[in-house]
Amino acid sequence: MRSARRHAPRPLAPALEAVVERAAPRTTLARVQGAWESVAGPVVAAQSTPESERAGVITVRCFSAVWAQELELLSGDLMASLEARLGAGAVRELRFVTGTRRA
Repeated sequence: MRSARRHAPRPLAPALEAVVERAAPRTTLARVQGAWESVAGPVVAAQSTPESERAGVITVRCFSAVWAQELELLSGDLMASLEARLGAGAVRELRFVTGTRRA
């Protein structure tokens, strides 16, 4: 009888990352949501969230009018970062609205 060769345990994280990536929706909104923190930065991402998309226009809900105004001023930079991350033409426009956090 041959002895079974034992292998060292493999990390679970790479396998889970692959499963999550394959299971993630491929919509423009999902892609923007997935990239938002790296595109906008952690401080901005904590104060805003992309919440809807229609014909390439992404609506980003900001948790205060000040943040909405600030992001409107930064929209050119945000668009350039989104294009670099998602490809040219993935997003036509960013629209910023004010509202409360959703549960």
